[in-house]
Amino acid sequence: MDKYEDELARKRMQSEHEYHRVRNQELAKLQEESSIRQEQARRATEEQIQEQRRQTEREKTEIERETIRIRTMAEAEGRAHEAKLSEEMNRRILIERANGEQEKWISIINTTFDHIGVGGVTALAAGVYTTREGARVIWGYVDRILGQPSLIRESSRGKYTWSGMFSQAKSTLSRRSDLDYASKNGKGFGDVILHPSLNKRIEQLASATTNTKAHQAPFRNMLFYGPPGTGKTMAARELARKSGLDYALMTGGDVAPLGSQAVTKIYQLFDWAKKSNRGLLLFIDEADAFLCERNKTYMSEAQRSALNALLFRTGDQSEDIVLALATNRPGDLDSAVADRIDEVLEFPLPGEEEPNPQKIEIKGLTDDILKEAAAKTDGFSGREIAKLMASVQAAVYGSDDCVLDPSLFCEVVDYKVAEHQQRIKLAAGDKAS
Repeated sequence: MDKYEDELARKRMQSEHEYHRVRNQELAKLQEESSIRQEQARRATEEQIQEQRRQTEREKTEIERETIRIRTMAEAEGRAHEAKLSEEMNRRILIERANGEQEKWISIINTTFDHIGVGGVTALAAGVYTTREGARVIWGYVDRILGQPSLIRESSRGKYTWSGMFSQAKSTLSRRSDLDYASKNGKGFGDVILHPSLNKRIEQLASATTNTKAHQAPFRNMLFYGPPGTGKTMAARELARKSGLDYALMTGGDVAPLGSQAVTKIYQLFDWAKKSNRGLLLFIDEADAFLCERNKTYMSEAQRSALNALLFRTGDQSEDIVLALATNRPGDLDSAVADRIDEVLEFPLPGEEEPNPQKIEIKGLTDDILKEAAAKTDGFSGREIAKLMASVQAAVYGSDDCVLDPSLFCEVVDYKVAEHQQRIKLAAGDKAS
């Protein structure tokens, strides 16, 4: 009996021990799950806090950037306003100075001729001086307001608004005759010979620009990039002519020497461009000279102000002006400038099989010799090929019988190829140093 009771007691103890063990395992599991949930909640909360912090930083950065942009535009507007006030003040000073000089000379003339009673001579002299000085002041003011800006190097418009009427009518007739000639001969851009794909794209841009102008829609800005002498300027001029637009050419290197006057000149340039009744293609060659990244250490404050002035005037798409930039280094342009570009066109060097406007047909030379010369001049720009042909022409004119034979042609080609290679070595040495 006692043995049976001991066995029951032992089984009860084992059962209780097993129960407590299972219970402890469940409690440990619940505690572990609770800890995992707490850790997940803590991590989620921390990630949410970090995300809110990052969002706050982004908003703060955006606000600072917008503040800087607004402040920069305000400073540019302020400088432009000060320049206009200064110009108005200078005009008044000139007029007052002319009036003072007039009174002084009238007094001198009256004193001189008072004793001989020559009142008519005095009046005549005063009238001549007044007319001359007044015309000089007025014409200077008219020239500043209506004249062509000093930054413009070449333009299809006249120097004054009324002086371009005959040239516009002539260019319109020329454009119609060129279109008829192009339709008959299958050439879209006259003497400008480019790679077929590039030529096709420029023709599409010319057609799109014409339709844009007809529908009074905003124009698209363009970027032409490539080595020097590949036809960027000629293509821009032809694109404007085919589109029926006026064109104006300037170079970015002319902006830096203006110093503090650069902002005023930029505003005068865009004010003048908006006065074109046909619309105007403004072509800026060497655009990277003053449209480079604003964080460059060598960029002066005047250049930054000029860049900000251009960005302010090109902030919205225009129905009056097509902005076309040309550069050899498109990567140097400021990001805000690149953001205003709608079309990007690359002008590569002509290849061996591509047509070139400078090649001429000369008797006595076989196709094999011409192909060999084309292979030797692979990598030449259009300008270098033009200089090569000019050298060939000079060599022919310098010969006794003015005859171009294969030996003379190959001699000039070999000389120009050696000159081209020497120029490349010198450029590589400058970069290495």
